[in-house]
Amino acid sequence: MRIVFIGPPGAGKGTQAALVVGRYGIAHLSTGDMLRAARDAQTEIGKLADQYMSAGQLVPDDVILKIVQERLRSDDCRRGYLLDGFPRTLAQAEALDQMLAQEGTPLDVVLELRVPEEELFQRLSGRGRADDKPEVIRQRLVAYRQQTEPLLDYYQRRRLLQTIDGLGSVEEIFQRIQKVLDPLAKHSGPQIQ
Repeated sequence: MRIVFIGPPGAGKGTQAALVVGRYGIAHLSTGDMLRAARDAQTEIGKLADQYMSAGQLVPDDVILKIVQERLRSDDCRRGYLLDGFPRTLAQAEALDQMLAQEGTPLDVVLELRVPEEELFQRLSGRGRADDKPEVIRQRLVAYRQQTEPLLDYYQRRRLLQTIDGLGSVEEIFQRIQKVLDPLAKHSGPQIQ
């Protein structure tokens, strides 16, 4: 089962991603983790990514795509994976689809965890982190909306998007996710844990 997981800061994506990965026995692929792993492994692409990261710059799409491609070829991704934090832009989504088409392994579903902005604001401002000041939260939510809305439209047109209501208890939200994923898991064959 190949999943892209999309959700704004404060939606509870990390919590739900851990539950999905545990239940369906698939790899959890976070862009940040992949970049750090490539850098630490000192692969050619990892060294290249490190030059951007060390300078505090965004790693270009072509470099991220190569890292993602390398990672998707790992043994633990054979049963499936959940991509978290990638793609972030329309260009990345199109490039990912092209790459997966060449490999013959298209995405099964794109899950959007949707939470009203007022609720996100309350959740984020209640965490007490340095980057959770009201003006910073507002900027992060605006940036998310600007980057992500085109992605949602793109995946909707491709009939891959499933929107999950992100309000309620962790268990209630996970039950909604399972309603979408259980039929796919039966179809694609991985064992449910």
